[in-house]
Amino acid sequence: MRIAHVSDCYAPRTGGIETQVRALAGRQAAAGDDVRVITATPGHAGVFAGDDLVDGLAVHRVAANLPFELPVHPRTRREVGSLLDRHPVDVVHVHAGVVSPFAWGAIRASAERRVPTLVTVHSVWGPLARPGFGLSDTLVRWSRWGVTLSAVSAVAAQRISAALPRAGEILVVPNGIDPADWSVTPRGADPGRLRVATVMRMAPRKRTVPLVRILGAATRALAGDVTLTATLIGDGPERGRAEKYVHENGLAETIGFTGRLDRQGILGVFAESDAYLQPSVRESFGLAALEARSAGLPVVARSQTGTTEFVHDGVEGLLADDDAGLARALVTLGRDRALLERIAQHNRTTPPDQAWPHVLDVVRSAYARAGAISS
Repeated sequence: MRIAHVSDCYAPRTGGIETQVRALAGRQAAAGDDVRVITATPGHAGVFAGDDLVDGLAVHRVAANLPFELPVHPRTRREVGSLLDRHPVDVVHVHAGVVSPFAWGAIRASAERRVPTLVTVHSVWGPLARPGFGLSDTLVRWSRWGVTLSAVSAVAAQRISAALPRAGEILVVPNGIDPADWSVTPRGADPGRLRVATVMRMAPRKRTVPLVRILGAATRALAGDVTLTATLIGDGPERGRAEKYVHENGLAETIGFTGRLDRQGILGVFAESDAYLQPSVRESFGLAALEARSAGLPVVARSQTGTTEFVHDGVEGLLADDDAGLARALVTLGRDRALLERIAQHNRTTPPDQAWPHVLDVVRSAYARAGAISS
């Protein structure tokens, strides 16, 4: 099949959407598909805009010379349309977040050419986003262009349905993972200690400061019975506030910050951890939590998130309705070692449904629903 992936951001930028698009495109190419990527992200100095090659895949960079290399182009519709004319495809797979101007412009170009188009939304549309997309639907009627909509989780799909009630069924097309890439051998387990790990971009949406508050509450509740320690992996604008809270509340010996780590560094932390905590609420999927689950860690997360696609309460982890519940879940794991070990054993021995072979089948089925056929 001839496939064009459209994403505002792509390598050399790194982030959740671009990482998934890169992995999906690579897996499809390895399976024999003719795959290319269209992005507004400029490349390295050699190819700022134009045709590039990344991981053996054709990457078409429709990049404008804007401050901060913003992934926006004033003539997206024309430029993407020209690319589709020069390189006909069987399906266009658009990857979008809440604000994805390049992606939305590309939808117009593909729809005008009647190319089957699948749009996958990788974010949760909150109350502020819904009116804007509803207005967009009224003005340009893009949900009537034959575009098939999908989201990375049922939670995210429900939000889209609320924003675009006339769009019909919203498919679920999950992110994918190779569980073997995240397998670790546990080290240093101690019944008197609960070691918690978190991987996140330390930004307000990810709730970094609430995270350290939750850890502080669990630490105080476990005091005298179990010693809690936490390793926070990642960086971002909220790190300073979180570190300040840790120091001001006597948690410096409990909570440590590593900054960003590569996969090997993260695996090293996972091998020396007992549980994983995800504090975010507006989480469409939670890829880092899936990686931790694949490493065998019980995942503690909010029940309102897309993480519930692969974490069921008492099976792959513990779910809570609020932050106090997250703290209580950590206390439960700290005191009930049998429960912690049972969940960890399940996670180590049971691959998640989001492994790549299954995800590729789901994506292929979504392309068929969009009207694409193999060439």
